[in-house]
Amino acid sequence: MKQKILSIVLICPFSLCLAQQKQLDSVKSNALNEVVVTGQFEPQSVKKSVFNVRLITSKDIQNLAANNLSDVLNQYLNTTVRPSGADGRSTVSLFGLDSQYFKILVDNVPLVNEAGLGNNTDLSQINLNDIEQIEIVEGSMGVTHGANAVSGILNIITKKSSVQKWSISATSQEETVKNEFSFFDRGRHIQSLKVSHSLADNWFVSIGGNRNDFQGFLDDKKGKYHKENDQARGYRWLPKEQINASALISYQKKQFRAFYKFEYLDETTDFYNSTVQSGFSDQFGGYRYADDKRYLVNRFFHNLNVAGKLFSKINYTASLSHQKQERNVEDFRYNLSSRKETMNVTAKDQSMEVLYSTGTLSNFFSDKSVDLQLGYETVHNRGFSVVQEANNTWTAVAETLENYDFFASSEIKATERLSIRPGLRFSVQSKFKEQYASSLGLRYLFDKGLELRGSYGNSFRTPTFEELYYKMVFDSHYFVGNPNLVPETSTSYEISLKKATALSSGLQISNTFSGSFLNVDDKIQSALIAVNPSKYQYININKYNVWNFSSTNQFKKENWSFNLGAALIGISQKINNQEFTSSEKYLYSFTINSSVSYAISKWDAVVSAYYKYNGKSQQFVQGDGAYVISDIEASNWLDASVRKNFFKGKLETTLGARNLLNVTSINQTRTNEGAGHATSSQIMLAYGRSYFLKLTYNLNF
Repeated sequence: MKQKILSIVLICPFSLCLAQQKQLDSVKSNALNEVVVTGQFEPQSVKKSVFNVRLITSKDIQNLAANNLSDVLNQYLNTTVRPSGADGRSTVSLFGLDSQYFKILVDNVPLVNEAGLGNNTDLSQINLNDIEQIEIVEGSMGVTHGANAVSGILNIITKKSSVQKWSISATSQEETVKNEFSFFDRGRHIQSLKVSHSLADNWFVSIGGNRNDFQGFLDDKKGKYHKENDQARGYRWLPKEQINASALISYQKKQFRAFYKFEYLDETTDFYNSTVQSGFSDQFGGYRYADDKRYLVNRFFHNLNVAGKLFSKINYTASLSHQKQERNVEDFRYNLSSRKETMNVTAKDQSMEVLYSTGTLSNFFSDKSVDLQLGYETVHNRGFSVVQEANNTWTAVAETLENYDFFASSEIKATERLSIRPGLRFSVQSKFKEQYASSLGLRYLFDKGLELRGSYGNSFRTPTFEELYYKMVFDSHYFVGNPNLVPETSTSYEISLKKATALSSGLQISNTFSGSFLNVDDKIQSALIAVNPSKYQYININKYNVWNFSSTNQFKKENWSFNLGAALIGISQKINNQEFTSSEKYLYSFTINSSVSYAISKWDAVVSAYYKYNGKSQQFVQGDGAYVISDIEASNWLDASVRKNFFKGKLETTLGARNLLNVTSINQTRTNEGAGHATSSQIMLAYGRSYFLKLTYNLNF
């Protein structure tokens, strides 16, 4: 059945276009003129890009009333969002590779977190209030974006100008958490304010703030004040409050552009221990208490960017960024009788401070058929982490990692139809030996709006701070990092065929079919290297291969917009824990996503729905004496909303629901080796269906 569905999704749109070709001959195609910046020498249309760039527009973000990046990527093909109710984090995997291989940037600058730069990013910490669009490029982008851009990159493009003299936007959003809601104690409560001003003809400034108050999800738990020691105290999803602040100042005159952007994040996540204990004191007598904690995260982001021309000809861009993210842990004893905290102790747990700079030069030649881009990237990472030694002692580890990269890329327009883009990067590493990345991209334009793209990319992933220096020792068990790790290397191949057509009826169609293959060597895995005592260490031992066939199809006519996509992924990996090795057979998964929106002009309203089907998948897990296959059941995700404007657009309302199919957890089953019976566990995906109402007041003058 899946094969039939896939065939229909992949073949029918192309068949439709070919059958109507005569009708297209007399029609000039004007479909989809989006401008992209990711991986380009300068901003240009999607059609001119050698890379296959996919867009998530600001309208999609508005229709979803998305709180953070995870709300958006839940609906994106080939991505899997991995939330955790235990610590409140959400990360993303692409093609089955986790967030260490996928790089997230803001205006082409990697975003820091306490565990890395651009990778391992907590999606829930990325505010979407000030975003123009999101651009995604799948596959190796090591030449243009350096280490860890193995499975792809996501670039968040922020707003830096306005056609209005003054713009003031105030937003309030109330959202249920499944069936839990009250205006102060339950649900999610969001408030934001943004003010921007265009000064004269050249200057633009904006400031903004956002508060996202998630009161947690109880489910079958009984909250903070529960006194019984029945493991029912606490929350299924931890309460979290985020405060974001941002400021931007930009200047543009003739061919010179510059902007400075500042962002600040303050996040508090509360953990309430499910174990309730009994105590006695002269002051309180007998009392109940719990040993609780809260995680305190703050992030500072500074980015200065300039762009212009040298000698009235050569284009230049340069960015200088200083970022720091730090996580502190506050431990305290909570007296359930008096409802007071005592014995509060706060200590730094993790941090990463980065000084980052990148720049390019291009447009050296007067001949427009050839362009050359030269660039550099420098990274100075100062990482910190507290590790657990033997005898329950804790030690602070602080290390500096640096790299100095130089890259060159050329775009050659061999003919009006054929463009070739080779590239090479050389990276000098302070911790590892020199690394290289290379790429070759091709784009050919056929008649009738048919576009063919192909690419080859070679990239690398450097070990994370945790993989190098992590340590936890307890009860004769050792889990340790490995300072002798070497970077992983990867190679990817991609080919895509795109057809953009416009019919005389007004229907615009865009169809893309793509296939890719990615392999990773020297993959890092925690392995059992000693038995007595048990010792696990990160080592370079695994291999990973993945191929992907996907199709995305867009149809637009008048007020209607419809999108349909499908992907079939096969993953093969060799996992070795020094005791036994997994099979290298391919395991498959199938995904469909779709969206539809209709603009009701008479009412100044838009009705939208977004659907994603994640098919059944498999993965190898470690059993007692071998790696065995576990089955992860399928899931469906559906979001819907109605967005309507009042008072000529001054008041914008969005009413909708997330996760209409009420997904919470899915089963993961496996057969015990030698036993013949299955065991199952639950993978937490979401907290169920929720409803939201968003009100935005816009004042422009």
